[in-house]
Amino acid sequence: MLRVDIMNQKDLSEIIREVLSARPPKCIPDEQSSYIHAAVLFPIFVANGEYKVLFTQRTHKVENHKGQISFPGGGVEEEDGSLEETALREAHEEIGLLNEDVEILGQLDDTTTVVSNFVVHPFVGRIPYPYDFKINPVEVKRIIEVPFRIFLSDDPKYKRDRAEFEGVTYPSPAYLYKGDLIWGATARIIDGFVDVFKGKLDLSPNGE
Repeated sequence: MLRVDIMNQKDLSEIIREVLSARPPKCIPDEQSSYIHAAVLFPIFVANGEYKVLFTQRTHKVENHKGQISFPGGGVEEEDGSLEETALREAHEEIGLLNEDVEILGQLDDTTTVVSNFVVHPFVGRIPYPYDFKINPVEVKRIIEVPFRIFLSDDPKYKRDRAEFEGVTYPSPAYLYKGDLIWGATARIIDGFVDVFKGKLDLSPNGE
């Protein structure tokens, strides 16, 4: 297992960039234009000496995935020059993250949403921290920070194979951290990342 020096933010970034650049992302074909296409930013940063991942909790004012925890992102618009631009634009609109403050490290495999018929294109990006986030109150209820190591753990107190959300149980990979449930397409994106990197990274605090 490759240890990452948590005092050097470049280490994890360089590993992710190197691994993702060596493998093309798996794309879901859509010749018949059957899906709605969206892109999300998978933001990583260092806080209190530990690598973390940033999520948002969606409000109940949005059209899709009300109240769920997700990555910053949204649907592709005509003016977007690329899927990466979509992810960056949406991150700026939702949490005030400036494009120039995001270091895109690579693209992960596509995934789909089960009910809303989206194909989601995820991009991993390193962001500075602390940061003066500006939350869009129409779309985002709050920002959530989760230690990266949670997703590399097999501990059942963190990882589940089903999700109970608003009284309904869904067969889905899920992660539970401090009462926050991450499931659905977001959890599948995380699992895709873990499939690529698990066994290659040691993100324990202080290398322990």
